[in-house]
Amino acid sequence: MTQPDEKKIDPLQPVDDEARRLARTLVRTARFGTLATLDPDSGHPLASRVALCTDMDGAPVFLTSTLSAHTGALSGDERCSILIGEPGKGDPLAHPRITLTGRARRTEQDDVREGVRRRYLARHPKASLYVDFADFSFWRMEPERASLNGGFARAFALSASDVLTEMAGMDGLKAAEAGAVEHMNADHADAVELYATAFCDGPPGPWSMTGLDPEGIDLVLGDDVRRLWFDEPMQAAEEMRPLLVRLAQDARRKEAGG
Repeated sequence: MTQPDEKKIDPLQPVDDEARRLARTLVRTARFGTLATLDPDSGHPLASRVALCTDMDGAPVFLTSTLSAHTGALSGDERCSILIGEPGKGDPLAHPRITLTGRARRTEQDDVREGVRRRYLARHPKASLYVDFADFSFWRMEPERASLNGGFARAFALSASDVLTEMAGMDGLKAAEAGAVEHMNADHADAVELYATAFCDGPPGPWSMTGLDPEGIDLVLGDDVRRLWFDEPMQAAEEMRPLLVRLAQDARRKEAGG
């Protein structure tokens, strides 16, 4: 029995920039997650694995078919959660993971769908075989809160703003992203590889840039996903080109031992 003078220990740690960076990295680099919806018949949680990418602001995006139980569940109740975090060797509970809780909404607008479609296929190219079938839809999850477990005694309760990237005033970057990513992959593949090897400890290889946002770059080599964080977030689309050039120069100097 708890004594009156005993103090209850709060298992949650204060949210700091390190926790926010860990949370955003987990979400940005996730290839898959466990999506939990509410079964419309029983009301019980219904969990299954889904392939993921992120929208430019870091919100999770996934693709489902009308044959999936999740599609029916979300069509009736938008509430859901997604568990993200890949266990490595040893104790699976010792590895970081995050659960996002919020609502998932089908992407209806053509311009929105095209943006998430490009990002999704860059992360999951084999999905091109079925992504445009009439019974498949993209869903964007709008996180309302998150629970981050960074390992033993490292639990945090996060708000949506702790997980998502601020996009105010960044419409220009939204419009320029697809062209910039295509240009970097087609004409500056050497620089893209340098971003991965010099700044993200990635192995040499044909790395691809799959996404660009105010806070960083997503890089992929097969199943290997790395996140390059900028020292400071971009404040305007006009900062993108000089930033990418400067990063390439810095990477070359680093690789050369400078």
